[in-house]
Amino acid sequence: MKEKIGFIGLGYMGHGMARNIVDKGYPLTILGRNKRTPIDDLVGRGAVEVRTVPELAARSTVVFLCVTGSTEVEALVRGPGGLGDSLGRGAVVVDCSTSDPNSTLALAAALAPRGIDFVDAPLGRTPKEAWEGKLDTMVGASDAAFARLKPILDTWAGKVVHIGATGDGHRMKLLNNFLSLGYAALYAEALTLAAKVGISPQRFDSVIRGGRMDCGFYQTFMRWTLDGDRDAHRFSIANGYKDMRYLEAMADAGGLCNPLGNAVKNSFAAAVAAGGAGDYVPMLPQHVARLNGVDLQPAAARSPG
Repeated sequence: MKEKIGFIGLGYMGHGMARNIVDKGYPLTILGRNKRTPIDDLVGRGAVEVRTVPELAARSTVVFLCVTGSTEVEALVRGPGGLGDSLGRGAVVVDCSTSDPNSTLALAAALAPRGIDFVDAPLGRTPKEAWEGKLDTMVGASDAAFARLKPILDTWAGKVVHIGATGDGHRMKLLNNFLSLGYAALYAEALTLAAKVGISPQRFDSVIRGGRMDCGFYQTFMRWTLDGDRDAHRFSIANGYKDMRYLEAMADAGGLCNPLGNAVKNSFAAAVAAGGAGDYVPMLPQHVARLNGVDLQPAAARSPG
């Protein structure tokens, strides 16, 4: 019997993921939202829109969540009218958000007596790959749950890695984001220091690009500072700060001293405190520079006059 898919969270990533699920033949039910563009697109492709979580649960054997983080996931799963109360035995909830592993394990423990599996499958790459069906995902699940989900994951992911048991996917995602957000904080401070001593971003880039310190993340990250491309990497500074707080909680639970993780977290915290929560991660250099009396706003992004 073909799985019936429910999907909650049709933002930049979720829209592309859901599009691939329905286009590749799975029955899809989506939770309505005020932003109509993704809803209208998916309904036009054959998805069914519902307005409540219980309605979605009644039509689904597997429910994907692609929301901001653990606070939103907890609200969708727990309590009256949540997925825990509404799904039938044998259902699976798949959290594709970047969430706190401590919360993930607690939710799995709460759902298990009801016969519901809770799986974590956080994402790698960007909305472009989501639309193309080429995302990365790192999955925390039992062997049986992973085997059941793999054909569905393959509709929207080009690289699917079974990391381990429930919670391990979110642990690995936080480690992955520690590296990428750590690069962002390092690039932001290096660009600021370069400007402070008279080296422009363009001259800085002429040395790094194509050398041993170059990488795909660097190239995407620099498209704001060099070209004013706001949409080069649509991942907010607020989300980066949230992920680094989750990393801190994971380190605390493991009894780890993590000074570099806290330094990266504080770089993002400072940008949020300065009003940059809604800016994207490649804009971090602009905030670090402003704290140091340096202007790194791209020329292409300046208002005329």
